[in-house]
Amino acid sequence: MLTIALTGGIGSGKSTAAAEFAELGAPVIDADVIAHDLVEPGSQALQMLIETFGSEIKREDGSLNRELLRSWVFNNDNKRHQLESIMHPLIREEIQRQLAASDSDYKIMVVPLLIETGNSYQYDRLLVIDASEATQQRRVMQRNGLTLEQFKLIQQAQCSRQRRLAAADDIIYNNDDDIESLKSQVLALHQRYVSQSRHI
Repeated sequence: MLTIALTGGIGSGKSTAAAEFAELGAPVIDADVIAHDLVEPGSQALQMLIETFGSEIKREDGSLNRELLRSWVFNNDNKRHQLESIMHPLIREEIQRQLAASDSDYKIMVVPLLIETGNSYQYDRLLVIDASEATQQRRVMQRNGLTLEQFKLIQQAQCSRQRRLAAADDIIYNNDDDIESLKSQVLALHQRYVSQSRHI
C-alpha cells in the first residue's frame, strides 16, 4: 500500500485537502487529531506534560490548557523542543499503528510539522499543500482571530515555503480559495495514487 505524507504551512488548506481525499475514500490519519486525543484528561501524555511544564497547564476540569501551553512554546525554543520530545514519539507510534490497520489502496498521513521535526516518518510520497504567505496570513487571522504578531510567531516556528516545496513529490496549489480547483487537483492525485498503489 502507498502512504502519502501530506503537509503544508499554517493556513495552507491541509485540512480541506485531507477532507477531499477522505470524500474519495482514502483513509486520513491526522497527527493533530492524534495529538489532541493523546492528552485527554488522565492520559499518560498529559501527566508527562504537567511534570515538564507545571500544573498551570492543567485546567480545573483536568483538561490541558492548550492556549497557555501554545503561548509558552511559540515564545521559547527550549519549551517547544521539550514539548516535541514528549509528543512526537507518541504521535508517530499511533500513526504507525493506524497505518498498519488500514487496507486501502493508499493512505493519507497528515503531519503539519513533518519537515520541521526531522522528517522522521515513513512514507512513499510527500504531498505539499501550498499557499502564499499573504493567503496564509489572511486565512489564519480570519479563522483563528490571531493578531499579525501571533501569526508571525507561528510562521517562524515552521520551515520556509521554499524548503517545503523543494522537498515535495507532489504539490496542490491552494491560493485563491477556489474549492473546485482544489477538488480537481485532489481528484487527479487520487487517481494517480490508486494507479501507483496497484503497481507497487
